[in-house]
Amino acid sequence: MTRYFVPLGIFVLLAIVLAIGIRHSPDKGLIQSPLIGKPAPAFDLPALLDPGRAVATPEFAGRWYVFNVWGTWCVECRAEHQALLAVAKSGVVPLVGLDWKDDDGAARAWLQELGNPYVAVAADRDGRAAIDWGVYGAPETFLVNDRGVIVHKQIGALTLEIWQRDFLPLLPHGTGS
Repeated sequence: MTRYFVPLGIFVLLAIVLAIGIRHSPDKGLIQSPLIGKPAPAFDLPALLDPGRAVATPEFAGRWYVFNVWGTWCVECRAEHQALLAVAKSGVVPLVGLDWKDDDGAARAWLQELGNPYVAVAADRDGRAAIDWGVYGAPETFLVNDRGVIVHKQIGALTLEIWQRDFLPLLPHGTGS
């Protein structure tokens, strides 16, 4: 009979230790991107709002920018849009949009209706650029420094609280707040 209690006791003990560790973990609920601290993936995609033109990585070389992945089919993207407009209005850092697996006409109408917070919008029609950036699902927002390195990733809707708490402190002093 004890041969059953010893493995059961070990299992229960491990379960308790794991539960305590998870409960007290400061990072619970966070998914860290393996791209943090690494160069942002290069992209060269059609410009959504300027047919015939491309949006490419070299345009943003030497400056900080926010890279926001969105789509008109994404409910949370609509929820975060007002925060993106406020961030853009602040002028702290330019926002670059990646319209992910979307209909170009619907995306243009969306920006016309809700306002355009982006300095440029790339159309990622086949989703390959989003894969390169390690996107799980829209919306996702990345902060890229002036050396082209990803310094932060937000999974889910960006809010002004998240912007102030997680993004602004990472920006260089004098960039504004």
